[in-house]
Amino acid sequence: MFPGQGASEEDVLRELEEKTAEDLTFDSGRILGSMCTYPHPFAVKVVQRYIDRNLGDPGLHVGSQKIEKEAVDMLANLLGLEKGYGHIVSGGTEANILAVRAFRNLSDVEKPELILPESAHFSFIKAGEMLGVKLIWAKLRKDYSVDVRDVESKITDNTIGIVGIAGTTGLGVVDDIPALSDLALDYGLPLHVDAAFGGFVIPFAKALGYDIPDFDFRLKGVKSITIDPHKMGMVPIPAGGIIFREKKYIDAISVLAPYLAGGKIWQATITGTRPGASALAVWAMIKHLGFEGYKEVVKRAMELSRWFAGELKKIPSVYLIREPVLNIVSFGAEELERVEEELKRRGWGISAHRGYIRVVVMPHVRREHLEEFLRDLREIVAGLTP
Repeated sequence: MFPGQGASEEDVLRELEEKTAEDLTFDSGRILGSMCTYPHPFAVKVVQRYIDRNLGDPGLHVGSQKIEKEAVDMLANLLGLEKGYGHIVSGGTEANILAVRAFRNLSDVEKPELILPESAHFSFIKAGEMLGVKLIWAKLRKDYSVDVRDVESKITDNTIGIVGIAGTTGLGVVDDIPALSDLALDYGLPLHVDAAFGGFVIPFAKALGYDIPDFDFRLKGVKSITIDPHKMGMVPIPAGGIIFREKKYIDAISVLAPYLAGGKIWQATITGTRPGASALAVWAMIKHLGFEGYKEVVKRAMELSRWFAGELKKIPSVYLIREPVLNIVSFGAEELERVEEELKRRGWGISAHRGYIRVVVMPHVRREHLEEFLRDLREIVAGLTP
């Protein structure tokens, strides 16, 4: 019920503390199934300082608009492009929807179809429903990457684009984007890469010597990429990114907003009002950490995930679904549902996905957290053994 009289700040904060007491927190180390993390303290400072900036009306915040463009260019540069076109958006879901919308709007197909892997994020289901685009699902290979031959077999005159994933939600698998790029070029189709998670991992992991396929704008068939700074970029939520190779894709999804206080502008994002502080935090974090700083973050996460995978192999009746590609480790076990239920009862924030448990080794996860998790897992598995 809407209160008649207001309460003091102290009383409201006290009630908030009581009501959020059930929440798991990142600093507890018990959230192991999330692709988000506790944001970097510097990014929090930036958001707090510029919380009032609205990039939905950039004429009022001209400096913030320029900073967003710089942030987009820095992300594009990280992804192999000298200059990019795009925006800092609410997250991977909005970014993926914008890419599909651009592909659809630049096509003259009456019954548009989009080909994507069975491992694709659920945001594409939203995009298909919202935009009237039929989703054509391509099969996966034994290594859980998309079957490029199956993708090719599904191309028709109605196809408006192809999707590849660079860091699947469940297993962190990187599709054969070079092969998809060649296919897209052969058929004159745009390729969108969903690197919401992998975008802030793969460039640094490759620099560290990890053998991961190319996935970005260095491949000529790639026309757009989703990348989420609020994941491994450690920027406060919400901070996603959509980067296009060419300006025509932004133009295709831009709508005139004529009444704004800052003057008429063309808006390309789904949301009208959107937080400028998020874009400024992306810019600030990239400037603050630089490539070498992020490389150190990824180095720790990759090494810890591989240690963790090795420890899981030592537990009887527990098995890896596949060797980790990024900093995501997924495993199965006998009586998996009971194992999952007991882990959650013990307070672990894990995610179960298509018959396995997924652990994402984010910056907030430390070795001692994983050691505690392993102790619980060993006890649970031993208790289930006849």
